[in-house]
Amino acid sequence: MTKQSTLTRRHYLAASGAGVLALGLGPTRVVAAPETIKQGYQTNIWGMPTYYLMKSGYLEKHNLAVEEFAVPSGNLTMQQMVARQVDLGTYAGQSFIIGSAKGGLIAIALIEHVGKTARITTRKDLNITKVEELRGLKIANQTGSSVGNVFVDTIMPQHGLKKGDYQEVRMDVNNMVAALAAKTVDAMVNVEPYNVIAVADGIGSDLVDFSAVDPMPVFMAATPEFVQQRPDTVIAYLKAWLDAAQDFKNNPKKVADVTTALSRVEVHPGFPGDLKPYMQEQAEILLKDKKIDAVPDWTKALRPDFMERARSGA
Repeated sequence: MTKQSTLTRRHYLAASGAGVLALGLGPTRVVAAPETIKQGYQTNIWGMPTYYLMKSGYLEKHNLAVEEFAVPSGNLTMQQMVARQVDLGTYAGQSFIIGSAKGGLIAIALIEHVGKTARITTRKDLNITKVEELRGLKIANQTGSSVGNVFVDTIMPQHGLKKGDYQEVRMDVNNMVAALAAKTVDAMVNVEPYNVIAVADGIGSDLVDFSAVDPMPVFMAATPEFVQQRPDTVIAYLKAWLDAAQDFKNNPKKVADVTTALSRVEVHPGFPGDLKPYMQEQAEILLKDKKIDAVPDWTKALRPDFMERARSGA
């Protein structure tokens, strides 16, 4: 190719580009393909804010896509993350502490408080009105879950009941209503919507919720590799959560279209400054019960800086 033909081609391309701009068409904008994250969530009420986020379109707004990993309860998501099968997932403080101790998991935000949705529900025909009346009865409990830990380690001792004073029946939360109906258990430690279903069907009676004992903050946790290797993705993800939070605050009808039971979940994505004392107290309970070997290093386990950057628009 001669020098003259090269210049001619350059002039042509330049002129063509100018013509396109003059027509208002502009240069072709290359949009990067959405970045996929592996999102774990539980199918009970605690996972519904995350479910709402995934269906809201806000992740796509921030050029993110999700691969969904649904499980019955958050402690299973935590186990998936310890095994590095999932990047992100929500669960209450007790499960997070265990996940942090065993797998170095990191909390990037506090998403919600769910103490009002966790309940002890008894068989309606037993007419139980006090926790003390559970002595000697069969109680369905998903062992290892945050609700299960609070029930065994906090609520029952407060009412003078220790392990052995009742029969703990290990069971997934999604099987408990059927067990209650079949009278193979006398009570269940569960979360919405299962408790609501049992009461509405005339099978169960609400005995007590957990809010007076534990507000039960639910964290969005991430694997350390995800945080270290994809910090910009973490920030984009939290920006999507801040967008979703506006719907929970200003457009409750839109949120209610997902599930009306979400009205009892207090969704406020953020990172309160008073978390450490609560987490320390819960960790010491788990340590005493030999469910963890050591209290996590909170400077590594709790990372408010990502939420701060998401709020600031960084």
